[in-house]
Amino acid sequence: MSDDKRNDPWTQGEASPPSGGREPLPSSAETESGREDAETLQARERLAQVEMLDRWVGGVLAEQRRSRRWKLFFRFVFVVLILGALSATLYGLLFAGAMTGEPERPHLGVVELRGAIDAEAPASAERLIAGLNRAWESPGAEAVVLYIDSPGGSPVQSQRVFDEIMRLREQGDKPIIAVIEDVGASGAYYVAAAADEIVASPASLVGSIGVIFSGFGFEEAIDRLGVERRVYTAGENKAFLDPFSEVAPDQRRFWQSVLETTHRQFIDAVREGRGDRLADDEALFSGLIWSGEQALSLGLIDGLDSIEGVARSRLGEVRLHDYTPKLDPFERLGRRFGRVALEWLGVPESGSPVRYQLAP
Repeated sequence: MSDDKRNDPWTQGEASPPSGGREPLPSSAETESGREDAETLQARERLAQVEMLDRWVGGVLAEQRRSRRWKLFFRFVFVVLILGALSATLYGLLFAGAMTGEPERPHLGVVELRGAIDAEAPASAERLIAGLNRAWESPGAEAVVLYIDSPGGSPVQSQRVFDEIMRLREQGDKPIIAVIEDVGASGAYYVAAAADEIVASPASLVGSIGVIFSGFGFEEAIDRLGVERRVYTAGENKAFLDPFSEVAPDQRRFWQSVLETTHRQFIDAVREGRGDRLADDEALFSGLIWSGEQALSLGLIDGLDSIEGVARSRLGEVRLHDYTPKLDPFERLGRRFGRVALEWLGVPESGSPVRYQLAP
C-alpha cells in the first residue's frame, strides 16, 4: 500500500464540520468583541450602582441637614421661652415691685374685676378680697373702687366677695364704689350690690339677677347610634345630670328647687346691699338685663358716670392706683396647661355647674 495520500479520496475534498455537527469555534476577533461588550455592560452596571449610591448618600445628608435645622429651630424656641420667662420674672420682681409702692398723694384705690368669676380665673374671690383689703388699709386711698367688667360666674366666689365687701362697709372708714364698665351682670352685679354706691355708663349692661344651669340631652342620639351607655352609681339619683340619661320628672323638680333656692339667696343679697333704693318691680329679679340708663330708674345703680368722673368728683383730678394683686406668670401658665390637660383627658372641672352668669 502506498503512503501517498494525495490521491486518497478520504482526504480530498471539502473539510467536514466537527463531529456532532457543532459550529466552528469563534475567531479571536469575535471573542475580543464579546469581551468588550461584557466589560461595557459591567461598567454601566457599576456606574448605575455608583449613581444610586450617590443619590442615597445625598438623601441621607439632606435628611441630616433637615433634622439639624429642626433641632436648631426648637432649641432657639426653647431659649426664647426661657429668656421670656426670666424676663417676666425679673420684671415682676424688680419693676412691678417698685411700681406697687403706694402714691403719697390722695387717690382712689382700684381693684379690677374682669372676666368670669371663678376660683381658677384671675377674677377669683381670693385675689379680689386681697386687693380690696390692700386698698382699704392704704392710708392714701380716699375710696375703694371696684372696677367691674364681667358677665358673672361662680355663686360661691361671688358670695365670698359680697360678704367681704359688706364686712368692710360696716366698718365705715371709707366708701366702696362699684364702677361698671361694659358689663356688670349676674354674679358681677351680686358683688357690686354690696358697695356703698354703684355707677355705670348709660350703655353699660346691668342686672341679670338670676341663676343658670345649661346642658344637653343625648339619650335619643346615643340610641340611634347603637351605643350603650354604662354608668355605675351608688344612689339612684347620683347620675341624674348625666347628658346621656333621661331626666325623670321628680329629678327635674328637685333640680329646679336647687336653682330657685340659689336664686333666692341672690335676691336676698341684692336687697340687703341696695335696701330701699331698689324699685318695687319683680322684673328686677327675673333675669333680665338693662342698660345703665334703665338700671338707674330701677334703683340698680346710683348714677351714670365713669371711673374718671368719680375720681374728678372726689379728688378734683384723676388719681388712681391699682391694688389688684399681680398675677404670677408661671402660675397663670401652669393653670392654663392644667385646664387644657383636664379637657383633653375628659376630667370635669371641680367648679359648680350652677352659675350666676349672663347667658350667651
